[in-house]
Amino acid sequence: MQTILGANGQIGEELARELKRNFTSDIRIVSRAAQKINETDEVFAADLSIREKAVEAVKGSEIAYFTLGLPMSSDLWEKQFPLILHNVIEACRIHGTKLVFFDNTYMYPQDGRILKENTTFEPVGRKGRVRKKMADMVLKEIKCGGLQAVICRAPEFYGPGKTQSITNTLIFNNIKAGKKLKVPLSADKKRSLIWTPDASRATALIGNTPDTFGQTWHLPVDKTHPTYKEFIHLASGIYGRDLDYSVIPKFAFTIGALFNKQVKELLELLPRYAHDNIFDDSKFRSRFPEFHVTSYHQGIDTIKKEQLLEK
Repeated sequence: MQTILGANGQIGEELARELKRNFTSDIRIVSRAAQKINETDEVFAADLSIREKAVEAVKGSEIAYFTLGLPMSSDLWEKQFPLILHNVIEACRIHGTKLVFFDNTYMYPQDGRILKENTTFEPVGRKGRVRKKMADMVLKEIKCGGLQAVICRAPEFYGPGKTQSITNTLIFNNIKAGKKLKVPLSADKKRSLIWTPDASRATALIGNTPDTFGQTWHLPVDKTHPTYKEFIHLASGIYGRDLDYSVIPKFAFTIGALFNKQVKELLELLPRYAHDNIFDDSKFRSRFPEFHVTSYHQGIDTIKKEQLLEK
């Protein structure tokens, strides 16, 4: 049995499909409103902030994948995320279950340094501090031998389906709506974006490769690391029209945050858009040289085709 905790977001759904395709049909889907992804899935509705529910959700599992997401609220993150992860760690200890922890980069510095697995945690803002606390919890378990665990870390998403990210919101949602594209702070800084199906495929592969445990792995990205200007130019060619964009300056976000809670929640993430934000995946590429990484051209073309089908 392999269990996905927080399975009905984009990463969890793609992960369920990949596990079914290449690893096992014995999959349990866990979330507050759990729904099958594959016909053979077992579903288990649970609030993982309740310890007993977490213990029950993990029972009988060889591997548990923590892909749970929460709305972008610092208050909610501080209250819920460490508690939920603590319960999951306890459940994995009790049942002897391996833990695959799907992580982001919020705890990393946002100053232009190339991000590697050994980059020092220097979080900016409340959400970054929460993600540092969570990563440290897993690393502590690895160090003390409390359980077999592995960290799979991904940079900002872009992708199909339910993918939620700044890039999807400001670029692809605006393309679909026929609106002018928006770019935060600078169009001339290099960025690493991960195609969400690649993130899920790589996580499934790491989870089912025993010698990966006890480590942190950066998940694979297209290593061209384009600027937003280059990314939009590529998208213009694929969509067959000139996609116009404007750069949103920092002061516009600061003013917007006074009136819009969602904008306020984004403020702490902005520094990464003022610098090159390059994610080093060389460790993964060296260990899994046969893994096919989706190019930006392939990814953008897939999103375009999906949008056409939705019309």
